[in-house]
Amino acid sequence: MMMGTADEIVKAPEKGPVFMEDLPEEEQVVSVGHTAGLFNLGNTCYMNSTIQCLHSVPELKSALVNYPSEKRNDLDQTSHMLTAATRELFNELDRSVKSVAPMQFWMVLRKKYPQFGQLHNGTFMQQDAEECWTQLLYTLSQSLRSPSENLDTTKELFGIELVSRIHCQESGEESSETESVYSLKCHISQEVNHLHEGLKHGLKSELEKASPSLGRSAVYLKESRINALPRYLTVQFVRFFWKRESNQKAKILRKVDYPLELDIYDFCSDDLRKKLEAPRQILRDEEGKKLGLKANEKNSGSKDNDVKMTDAEGSSNRRGESSNATSEESGSSDKESQLTGIYDLVAVLTHKGRSADSGHYVAWVKQENGKWIEYDDDNPIPQREEDITKLSGGGDWHMAYICMYKARAIRM
Repeated sequence: MMMGTADEIVKAPEKGPVFMEDLPEEEQVVSVGHTAGLFNLGNTCYMNSTIQCLHSVPELKSALVNYPSEKRNDLDQTSHMLTAATRELFNELDRSVKSVAPMQFWMVLRKKYPQFGQLHNGTFMQQDAEECWTQLLYTLSQSLRSPSENLDTTKELFGIELVSRIHCQESGEESSETESVYSLKCHISQEVNHLHEGLKHGLKSELEKASPSLGRSAVYLKESRINALPRYLTVQFVRFFWKRESNQKAKILRKVDYPLELDIYDFCSDDLRKKLEAPRQILRDEEGKKLGLKANEKNSGSKDNDVKMTDAEGSSNRRGESSNATSEESGSSDKESQLTGIYDLVAVLTHKGRSADSGHYVAWVKQENGKWIEYDDDNPIPQREEDITKLSGGGDWHMAYICMYKARAIRM
């Protein structure tokens, strides 16, 4: 005979187990932790990798969501169609777990820029990802701006203002000019081993032009400095050059290291450096507090200190947090978001192969959760952060061709 009190009979759960494949597709995307891949439509890896990198910019996605369906009078039809196709493709990538076929986008891209439709023996040719990146940003700069409101979203996100001093040693002539570009160039030579050195070379150049005082052509030295910073800093490694012997673009395989954190203060103009001093000091102070808190967090139970640490983490804008969140917070607290000149790596576009017109392009993108995903066309693969900086070249493996860095901002 069993003695004791009978337990309450266990009731069946009201809801049965829910498997991920049974969830709505939007919820599956959240569970997976990354967005969908893109099918290769025939040598379109250059396009796929460009799309995946730019798709990681939340502010660009927001601007595209608000893009009107009706064309502006001052915008050409193909630019409007390409912008609308970009918006639809971004939306599809966010909604889908399964890989997406970017057919509509590809058709409109070829219509706008016929060079991407070149055929060789009946198949579409491989193209340069940097050219695709540049042309797409140029189109978006035309369509995502509002002349009436003096708003240029693409320039604000990616535009770099350069101020240049142009000097002729022979005649003593000197002039200055200002220009806006969408990327910095990392020139590669025997002396360049690190991105910092390559950028320094890229901001200096020689050009030959007519000299009014000499009455003939002369050599001028052009030295540039950054005068205004973007939210997202794009760096192109100048790895391809025209080789006359083979009549094609050859590739420089030299290893050039690049950091996860890039400080471009040394490349800024004197005026910009002065503007950066206060935000940089606040950033240093707050990060110093964070390090102090970590060392003493067992001994410190202060709620005030915990609040300060949260503020520091928010203002440093690190680890996959979007800078539009920073802007929203700054708007609610009547504080402006100020750039510091320090950037964190969020995307790398790599090339594998010996020529720009062949080989394979891949995108390596940092997700909002801080994890890295390698987008090899329709095959997203999780990667470790420490492996991302190993894509620096020196052999036939994937090597960085374009790096995109995100600004670390401070609320002031």
